[in-house]
Amino acid sequence: MTQQLIPFISQLALTEQLLWLERLNTLISQSMAAQHDSYKSSINVVLADSLSTLEKSRCEIAIVANPDPTTLADFPQLVWVQSLWAGVERLIAEIPSPTFKIVRLIDPCLAQTMADAVVAWSYYLHRDMPRYLSQQRSQQWQQHTVALTSERTIGILGLGELGQASAAKLRLNGFNVLGWSRTKKSIDNLTCFSGADGLEQVCSESDIVVVLLPLTQQTLGLINQGLFSKMKPTAGLINFARGKIVHHDDLITALDENLLSHAVLDVFAQEPLPQDNILWQHPNITVLPHISAPTNRESACEIVKHNILEYCLTGKIPPSVDFHQGY
Repeated sequence: MTQQLIPFISQLALTEQLLWLERLNTLISQSMAAQHDSYKSSINVVLADSLSTLEKSRCEIAIVANPDPTTLADFPQLVWVQSLWAGVERLIAEIPSPTFKIVRLIDPCLAQTMADAVVAWSYYLHRDMPRYLSQQRSQQWQQHTVALTSERTIGILGLGELGQASAAKLRLNGFNVLGWSRTKKSIDNLTCFSGADGLEQVCSESDIVVVLLPLTQQTLGLINQGLFSKMKPTAGLINFARGKIVHHDDLITALDENLLSHAVLDVFAQEPLPQDNILWQHPNITVLPHISAPTNRESACEIVKHNILEYCLTGKIPPSVDFHQGY
């Protein structure tokens, strides 16, 4: 039996990379042992740096976790790469004409993790937690009216797996939910909008706007002064997508001019966020260190294992990124 080597390409800490390798190889070997007559070669996931130039030239599959995209040029025969992240915009931006397919991680566990975060931070804004934190700092004892969730409208921008899961969980908590996507969609129990006019309508009607869009040429800087001017002055913004979708200078201006009340930001154009960035100190901005929906190693390894073994058995590549759409 021949050996198929699959490089693991990442800028994660070595200890974390080794944890991924251990779990992936355990799951792959267990599945192959159960169907040992079905496979013509053994499969082993290895650190990319451990491979020789000759071995790199023979690799058909790579597993990537926020890699330096230029390193993929060392693997000229790649057929497809499996990302361990849902977002692959850096790969798309820095490899404009790849010879291989890029497969995003589509994980129901990731969608539910994101939905939990959307609900949690929506409640953070809904229950005026930034205001009470400010009052605590000034030792001010003052109560404010508590609205019902049914009196709050939350707009979800982006109706992919993450957006749909978040909308469903918000509805379970009693919120009124609107959804927006660039192209028209029809989703059960969700009022959906699309296009420029639909975006303005969702933003103008929402008490909280949640950004869950992919970063593409069409969404770059999409949330800007024009939209902030349409929002309620009491409205809040949550960005759990990509930093460059929100125009941060416009956001600061909008907050300073009371065009909206507060922003929760989990993603930034540069991460970690530089210590001298003004976003850290703004009183109406909550900064999070990209924690809204981390990849779950166990569930991700199961999905990646399935995709790899399916390809080795049938030659079928999992659904891959449309480079024209950007996701």
